[in-house]
Amino acid sequence: MSNYIVAIDLGTTKVVSIAGEKIDGGLYRILAYGETPSEGIRRGQVENIDSVTSAVIPTLNDIKAKMGITEIKNVYVGIAGQNITCIENRTEKIRDKYDEIITEAEIKSLEADARKLHLNPGNEVLHAVSKTYSIDETHGITDPVGRLGHKLTGHFLVIIGKEATRIHTDVCMRNLNLSLQKLILEPIASARATLSEEEREMGVAMIDMGGGTTDLIVYNEGTVKHTAVIPFGGNVITSDIKNGCGILFAQAEKAKIKYGSCTPPVHDNQVVVVPGINGRPSREIRLSALTSIINHRLNEIIDMVMKEIERGDCGRLNAGIVITGGVAKMSGIETFLRAKTKMDVKTGKPDYVSADSPEEIRHPKYSTAVGLIMCGFDYQENSATVTPFEPVPEIPDPDPNPEPVKTGSIKHFWELFKSWIKEFMNPQQEEKND
Repeated sequence: MSNYIVAIDLGTTKVVSIAGEKIDGGLYRILAYGETPSEGIRRGQVENIDSVTSAVIPTLNDIKAKMGITEIKNVYVGIAGQNITCIENRTEKIRDKYDEIITEAEIKSLEADARKLHLNPGNEVLHAVSKTYSIDETHGITDPVGRLGHKLTGHFLVIIGKEATRIHTDVCMRNLNLSLQKLILEPIASARATLSEEEREMGVAMIDMGGGTTDLIVYNEGTVKHTAVIPFGGNVITSDIKNGCGILFAQAEKAKIKYGSCTPPVHDNQVVVVPGINGRPSREIRLSALTSIINHRLNEIIDMVMKEIERGDCGRLNAGIVITGGVAKMSGIETFLRAKTKMDVKTGKPDYVSADSPEEIRHPKYSTAVGLIMCGFDYQENSATVTPFEPVPEIPDPDPNPEPVKTGSIKHFWELFKSWIKEFMNPQQEEKND
């Protein structure tokens, strides 16, 4: 148990700390985990550092107690948030020696160049994910290492986020005396835990619908084609139920979890009884009304998701949609999505955990947490991977006060300029003489 990883999923509705190790057969054994309601996080972003720090402490204590350890030093942490965006960038390199094979170092250099973007203040590059490579006139190459060529071109999807999000997360970890090993984009982590290589090759959209946001990542031909964060999740559905039915948020959340469905009830007159408050009578809510509220908001969220898929020009998604996250367990959601998108749909859950891991960890709401463990081992083992979320210096603006040019240089330029004017005017003068 010496080679284990600890990861923290800072979600809008829950904080999950998890410890796991990699075993044979491409599986991961989850050794322990702790969970507590979130505080200080809104739509995937850390807002109150003290509240988040306090929420993480009991989850780490649970892990230490279950594993019989006294200290946790290093952690991997997920990052998301409604301000995540992506752009495409292309970088190229003219190679000096055609007869030498392309190396991992050259690929790493291309990835580093792809991260060098002039960004708005407060933004930073989070990931540079390779889409395809080109060698001379050959395009669509996924692995150029070992090939020969003169011009090497990399096509990258560059993911951009807010610098403040990384800084807030880093401060939280330092307050807990933890060393932050990597910040990992949560959609990538969720996809790592739920998608197979075959699905990534065929084309698939993974939708991770959590409490505060809905994360989207699209794969095709084995590479990331697009990613986006929709700033609405399960909490906004709960708020709609609260406002539409005139009940407390906590009551609406319980009604959504226990009775919520994306398909109409068998009998239209079915009701759920919600207790009254402070001596008031209880209230009846028709299940058909509850379903209508849920479907109305889900329609809006999925419309946004489909627009993002279209905007990403992701190609044909023959493996359809994989839905994961806490909302994925809502009754009838697969049927709803099939009818809405006309695509194949399945529920995604952590598929690569060992049989002796806790049974409850296979729930879709733990996809991100398990994926963080898997990505952590990936980054440890793959030395060629460019470190994500390493702050990249912005390209500086031109110096507003450059050093003056030497007088001699100006004089030389002026003499050349007068000579050029003289040569230019002479032909016109000859025409007039004719």
